[in-house]
Amino acid sequence: MEHEYKVYMVTGATDGIGKATAELLARTGAAVLLHGRDRNKCEAVARELSRRTGNRKLRCYVADYRSLAEVERAAESIASCEPRLDVLINNAGIGSGKLSDKVRKLSGDGHELRLAVNYLAPYLLTRRLVPLLRSSAPARIVNVASVGQKQIALDNLMLENKYDPFEAYKQSKLALILFTFELAERLKPAGVTVNCLHPGSLLNAKMVRESLPFAFGSAKSGAECVAHLALSPGLSGVTGRYYDQKTEARAHPQAYDRRFRQLLWSVTAKLTGLSDDDEA
Repeated sequence: MEHEYKVYMVTGATDGIGKATAELLARTGAAVLLHGRDRNKCEAVARELSRRTGNRKLRCYVADYRSLAEVERAAESIASCEPRLDVLINNAGIGSGKLSDKVRKLSGDGHELRLAVNYLAPYLLTRRLVPLLRSSAPARIVNVASVGQKQIALDNLMLENKYDPFEAYKQSKLALILFTFELAERLKPAGVTVNCLHPGSLLNAKMVRESLPFAFGSAKSGAECVAHLALSPGLSGVTGRYYDQKTEARAHPQAYDRRFRQLLWSVTAKLTGLSDDDEA
């Protein structure tokens, strides 16, 4: 028997685009899994969205993306507690911070911080949740990337040389796009689609406010683009695509190099303690 309601997950759901996306999804009547790094804030957002939407099926999962061990524990908790997962939205991330701050920052695991949070963490979470997504098929994965993309050099993946925070951010987002395209190829037979998008430029989100004194667009406008990829019936079966808001577009040329994507996949698997296999 078909499950009585859908289950959607939004990472980085306590602010900005993630919070606005979670609200849009909650209004559909689905169960919405909210991820944040602070339990009190996540639960406060769940209560707020529940009041605003009338949806009582909001649940919190907590992990600080600066720690792969916390991501691993969150994935284990989701896989053991949730009967299904129809859509996973990887939205959590950090921006470039203050562009004048040229100090190279590291995650708790010793990885370049923006690569760790914007790429390694969602890679690990997604691969750990692939079995649940497979069993829930047809299912979707939506990765929130950016129009800002920088070519990746595997011999300088952690940017020990020539560090710049904005370049680090752009590299991490291109890495997420490469992951999107490669995972889409691997999951085609499973009925799980994988797409990514640039949700809009200079939206009123925390990561933009940390870098610049102004923002042009609303978090809701970005959320509407994310929700479009997550819910649109017209995108059923569409996979391995990059969108600029709601329009299909071309990503950086490196994203279409299958050999490089496979190399990056293998390197990332080692960094996150996984195997190269499709299943986690």
